[in-house]
Amino acid sequence: MAEGQFCNKSTVNTEEGIRHLLSDTNGKTYYKEMEALEVDSAAIQATFSKTLKSRLKTWLEICTHCGLCADSCFYYLANEKAPNQVPSYKIQSTLGELVKRKGKVDAKFMMDAMDTAWSKCTCCNRCSQYCPFGIDMGIMFGYLRGILYSQGFVPWEMKIGAGMHRVYQAQMDITSEDWVDTVEWMEEETEEEYLGLKIPIDKENADIIYTVNAREPKHYPEDIAEAAALFHITGEDWTVPSVGWEETSIAMFAGDWEACKIQVESVYDAMERLKPKRMVVTECGHAYRATVTEGPYWAGLKDGKTPVESIHYVEWVAEVLRNGKLKLDPTKKIKEPVTYQDSCNYIRNAGLSNDARYIMSMIAEDFREMKPSKEHNFCCGGGGGLNGIGRYRKQRDAGLAVKHKQIMDTGAKLVISPCHNCWDAIRDLEEVYEDGIRWSFLKPILLKMAIIPEHMIPKDE
Repeated sequence: MAEGQFCNKSTVNTEEGIRHLLSDTNGKTYYKEMEALEVDSAAIQATFSKTLKSRLKTWLEICTHCGLCADSCFYYLANEKAPNQVPSYKIQSTLGELVKRKGKVDAKFMMDAMDTAWSKCTCCNRCSQYCPFGIDMGIMFGYLRGILYSQGFVPWEMKIGAGMHRVYQAQMDITSEDWVDTVEWMEEETEEEYLGLKIPIDKENADIIYTVNAREPKHYPEDIAEAAALFHITGEDWTVPSVGWEETSIAMFAGDWEACKIQVESVYDAMERLKPKRMVVTECGHAYRATVTEGPYWAGLKDGKTPVESIHYVEWVAEVLRNGKLKLDPTKKIKEPVTYQDSCNYIRNAGLSNDARYIMSMIAEDFREMKPSKEHNFCCGGGGGLNGIGRYRKQRDAGLAVKHKQIMDTGAKLVISPCHNCWDAIRDLEEVYEDGIRWSFLKPILLKMAIIPEHMIPKDE
């Protein structure tokens, strides 16, 4: 069977297409059709000819199978050090074999490669730090995912998510109208608590354009209100765009590079249209990676930079604490033991660990580091899209063991986690282990401690 009704090589570009895929509950028919999907070996080889350049070829060839990457992988450790969980084996047995065979493989091989690419690697890049040759496994698995996606071998949820970006320029079915309505609702809910608070929409030449994760307007609109309150307290000149407000990229997790370009250009268009001085990305690691680190290259910006300076929310918080725009009541510091989850995408891959530690020194009396920490910290266990793929829930839950041990070893039950994927993984970790672990973004913690300027405090009637 060349193409299935649900599983095929076509991209999802319409609302009808998304609804059609969603009608196949849990992708049951989708995966059955995948077993009979034909592999276009010529197309794979043509892609290799165009895109498999010296860097990837060299990495595949110079790996000496020394095994130094093994203990760096949380999946290897969580699965009793199984040989098939060694990072070098995982990439050589998938992408390496695909290259050797010049794309001449069958559906079973591709499904096995899919299972490895999405259930045995979160593209956290920790193994790359320990490779003596500097082989970047995250890049190679990202490349493999792109090949698999192009042939229709992609998890059901990832195919839907990439389609969402193509249709809505968001990872969920939220239109620009939905977004604006949510923003206006949050302004109404919050302005009486902080006098004078406004959430400016499409304000030109503001100091800050603030962009979010679509899960916030969909599931956590209070996060938008909390961000607005903190911008108001600190006196920032800021705005949100009516279009181009979504930072995340499930398309990046899926390997749909065309959808990645569509998504990130919607944000860059907002920058060009509103001309802010800089952008602040919400508390999300992969949103930062997708729009700030990878995005410029998807959009064809040769200097590798976003149209305006772009920073993560952790950087902004550290900045306003240092310059005194945000003043905290020291008596309201967190008294209980607390630890911090280092996100792979803005700590390991963007070097923001020092800003995170400065923030913790300002909000916690008993801060306890995980071991290892900072750029050496282990992935939360749910990155790379893994949190949202039902087919791999058992594998994801097994991988959470490493993060669970790290947290429990600190003696802290409260985890500050300024990243949506990390937040979700730690939430689910508690559902698995039931040890009383709690988790929080920065915004609600900061608002509890913030000293509110007198003129913003509502007067008693």
